[in-house]
Amino acid sequence: MARDSQAALVALNRFGFGARGGASGDFINAASDPRGFVKAELSRPNGVLLEAPGLQSTPQLGQAVFEYQAEVKAAREAAAKAGTPTEAKPTEAKPGEGQPPQAQSAPTPGDQKPATRRNLSLNAVAMDIAGKSPEMKASDAAAKPTDAMQPKAPPPAAKPAPQPLNVIEKTFRAEALARLQRATLADCGFTERLVAFWSNHFCISAAKGELARIWAGAFEREAIRPHVLGRFADMLKAVEQHPAMLFFLDNQQSLGPDSRAGQNRKRGLNENLAREIMELHTLGVNGGYTQEDVTSLARIITGWTFAGRQGRLGEPGNFVFNANAHQPGPQVLLGKTYDAEGLAQGEAALADIARHPATANFIATKFARHFVADDPPPALVARLRDVFTKTDGDLKALATALVDSNEAWTAPLTKMRSPYEFLVASGRLLARVPEDPGQYLGNLNLLGQPLWSPAGPNGFPDTNAAWAAPEGMKLRLDIAVQIGSRLGNNIDPRDLLEFAAADAASTETRRTIERAESRQQALALLLMSPEFQRR
Repeated sequence: MARDSQAALVALNRFGFGARGGASGDFINAASDPRGFVKAELSRPNGVLLEAPGLQSTPQLGQAVFEYQAEVKAAREAAAKAGTPTEAKPTEAKPGEGQPPQAQSAPTPGDQKPATRRNLSLNAVAMDIAGKSPEMKASDAAAKPTDAMQPKAPPPAAKPAPQPLNVIEKTFRAEALARLQRATLADCGFTERLVAFWSNHFCISAAKGELARIWAGAFEREAIRPHVLGRFADMLKAVEQHPAMLFFLDNQQSLGPDSRAGQNRKRGLNENLAREIMELHTLGVNGGYTQEDVTSLARIITGWTFAGRQGRLGEPGNFVFNANAHQPGPQVLLGKTYDAEGLAQGEAALADIARHPATANFIATKFARHFVADDPPPALVARLRDVFTKTDGDLKALATALVDSNEAWTAPLTKMRSPYEFLVASGRLLARVPEDPGQYLGNLNLLGQPLWSPAGPNGFPDTNAAWAAPEGMKLRLDIAVQIGSRLGNNIDPRDLLEFAAADAASTETRRTIERAESRQQALALLLMSPEFQRR
């Protein structure tokens, strides 16, 4: 059964979020038919959609923000007239969720309590998982054990009374909880991994402002999920016309220089969205386009905006095409002339870019890099590129081709789980369905992957160099120790190892867990093992 167990480990870790604990039987099911286990989710396209009580549409959420902002403005004006100092807006995050990483504690996916004792041997585990990089060796050599494992906590300070969450933060947390619960409960998690991949590919940042924060979850539900098993061209159109993307990359500020609005306001193009469509979303940085092409695409998509609070162009928060802001006349893009047809001009341009050979190569390479290796096998990339081209960007066919490829099953598990994947995998193995997203949101901030909030439009990194860095591994170690300290008494880590890896677990990992001084330490060691950290 060893070979089947190894294939099961690949099925669960490379393509999904790892095995669930409890009575799920995930590992046994995966071992019996590894490829079928992964592909089963692809036959349930509606299973990718996410609907939960209380989750609202983008226009509804836009209206909620506009109303909230009006209330805040009215309160400030009333306070100013009364001559009283205005109060700060209600906090948008509970302590530990929106603070910089250095200001946070390290909450765990489960019910938690800070660990009071950390065993020094765990530091070696973190080093092993990180691949014993020179940077990590140097870091460990320079730090005293007590400094590395038992940092002195600052004296306790009086905690301010928590303030009520505003509608923006309530919405963000509800969206986050729905996403986390879906990932935790999924059989394999392949389609949820696909959602996370495409959401990061077409990323926005919730840190952009109040509209971006309240729209982050709706953007994923409306523009990404319906097309994860559909056509790339349809996803591209949905993404670029979504108010969240238009707001994130400032396209509502872009006016055709010769348009009526451009002439009246003496303003011109904003090329942010056009540049990222070509560089990050489709063709890639070496995709054969020029600065002139960027400017031309920026002209083509002028007028792509969303209705504001006054609703002059339509229902507030809806995508609209503002003909008065659109640059008139035909445009030449990548050697092809697009006639002046208003909204249709931009949609035709996107459809052609989606089918461009450079797009097929860029998507195939990035797809293989995410799931298989930082340097993906060229033959696999070529095969995925051909599937993308021949099927007109059928993303279900692309995912199926990946699962059917031998390279995806024979390549060693060398990719490091991202912080999000690590936390979700921990919750799954511990059979703990999240009820409050705050613990996860705090940990994601701490580990450098705040939910829906990458530092730039290129999304979060997808290589080992980003996630296996010494500081990141030590933070994972902190979290693993805290989980072990809190939950280890009630769990036998040897049983969890069977759920997670069964016969695919190495002799070294088994011995390490069996020789642990306590169940708490053994659980932490399991969560830091290669079988758990690598995918």
